[in-house]
Amino acid sequence: MSLFEHSLPELHNKLHAKELSVSDLVNEAYMNIGAHDDKVKAYLTLDEENARARARQLDDRLVSGEEKGLLFGLPVGIKDNIVTNGLRTTCGSQFLRNFDPVYDATVVEKLTAAGTVTLGKLNMDEFAMGGSNENSSFSPVHNPWALDRVPGGSSGGSAAAVAAGEAYFTLGSDTGGSIRQPASYCGVVGLKPTYGLVSRFGLVAFASSLDQIGPLTKNVEDSAYVLQAIAGYDAKDSTSAKVDIPDYLSGLTGDVKGLRIAVPKEYIGEGVDPQVKETILAALKVLEGLGATWDEVSLPHTEYAVATYYLLSSSEASSNLARFDGVRYGVRAENPENLLDLYHQSRSQGFGPEVKRRIMLGTYALSSGYYDAYYLKAQKVRTLIKQDFDDVFANYDVIIGPTAPTPAFKLGSQVDNPLTMYLNDILTIPVSLAGVPAVSIPCGFADGLPVGLQIIGKAFDETTVLRVAHAYEQNTAFHKQRPQL
Repeated sequence: MSLFEHSLPELHNKLHAKELSVSDLVNEAYMNIGAHDDKVKAYLTLDEENARARARQLDDRLVSGEEKGLLFGLPVGIKDNIVTNGLRTTCGSQFLRNFDPVYDATVVEKLTAAGTVTLGKLNMDEFAMGGSNENSSFSPVHNPWALDRVPGGSSGGSAAAVAAGEAYFTLGSDTGGSIRQPASYCGVVGLKPTYGLVSRFGLVAFASSLDQIGPLTKNVEDSAYVLQAIAGYDAKDSTSAKVDIPDYLSGLTGDVKGLRIAVPKEYIGEGVDPQVKETILAALKVLEGLGATWDEVSLPHTEYAVATYYLLSSSEASSNLARFDGVRYGVRAENPENLLDLYHQSRSQGFGPEVKRRIMLGTYALSSGYYDAYYLKAQKVRTLIKQDFDDVFANYDVIIGPTAPTPAFKLGSQVDNPLTMYLNDILTIPVSLAGVPAVSIPCGFADGLPVGLQIIGKAFDETTVLRVAHAYEQNTAFHKQRPQL
């Protein structure tokens, strides 16, 4: 049996029982990476020498018999927009192809303190802008379930690595669905925590009011395991929330009796693949059988979510990416005529087409004469979308629907139609605008490709979201199915 078939708690127990070593886990990870990643392309940078040295150090600590934390000795892959001290961090962009950070992101510090081993940095859409991982300036990632399909984006490398057995768990970032959508396409579990629950310090910003780091794992228990380690207030992040962190693992009781589920009609209506809808309705029957009830509800402003999201996120991207000017870090154009030419050439050469498209859209929305008509109006609609969720949560415990309207599409099939590509995030974007938590878990297949069930909760109520997801998972076997590479 492959070590990747075990849950993180099982691996934790085996390490402490001396049934295996940290080096064993690292060896199997790199063996799988060597066997599969030439096809999947999940990794941009590997840190094999340091990872093996770190594993030997942790093995020495295992011998001492001291008490170890939840994640001690477990290898992890990190999305390449989360900075790692001395380990290349490119954000999937040519602009940062030579950037070696001098500090760790807070989540990386927490994982290091917990005793994890970093395997490498994971491929992604450039600066997290994309929904298919075809916008990486290095190589598109391929879906392990079907190598001619996209893995989703922007955390496509993070999802594909877990699905392909190239990492025991990974970290991704979610702005408008960039953890949940690739989790759905790749048949793994992806959790977007409440905005502010996990520190964003050291996450290269795309849209600061939306970005959130979260885990991608093989199952729900693993997701709770990782969230327990990375959640919490951080004084270095001005948007970090001062809230108590509950014991997420103890909340996985399997009990959903009396749970009230809302199913938005907008999430299972026009545009949703019939097979996807069938799998969602079948999942609701499973939860009904466990004692939950559900009703159809409406989130009336859902139709405005995509336009609102792209106006706001592009505006914030325009501001955040202004720092990439060829002066302080990253690539610099050769032989510019003057300072303005340096800016122009460096940004023209360093940024890819999708990043340029969003910078231009955001700059336009923020420009004099258009701010009120576009950016300010989008902020008002965002408030209405959040109010939709508040109104539903006044009477229901969770909201459930599909994570994506279709299974993974073919590589190259939508790359020339940005609007169609943007609509793939229509079911995840409203959650991000509202700032509430959501998890995508495997719930079936459509045309042989994974389908994700999205469970949405109240702000900072990850406990309920994970409890419902775990209860469903324990009564199905979809999360145990793996692609054959």
